[in-house]
Amino acid sequence: ERCAPGAPREAAGPGPAHRPRSPEDVLGEEDEQDRVPLQKLQLLGDSEELRDLLRNPHLRQLLLALERAPDKSSLLRKLMQEPLFVEFADCCLGIVEPPEKENVLPE
Repeated sequence: ERCAPGAPREAAGPGPAHRPRSPEDVLGEEDEQDRVPLQKLQLLGDSEELRDLLRNPHLRQLLLALERAPDKSSLLRKLMQEPLFVEFADCCLGIVEPPEKENVLPE
């Protein structure tokens, strides 16, 4: 079976560029300890506080810039100087890694 010139080649199946990226594609073994379990990630979607933060157009622009940046670590260091981004990061961390009871100071 021959394909017409310019026609997509679906018979060969999707190549590596067409399959969805999995965490394994992004994380190396040394990053395993930093991986957040899926059920904790799903808690992010349930957070009204996080949703409110994500309604801020400035934060959304910062996140888009981070997603598109070729050097994410360098940009992330800069973003950690932005109070709005720090508030977003703290909110996410508070959801997926809530403070332990013994680390909380008594009132």
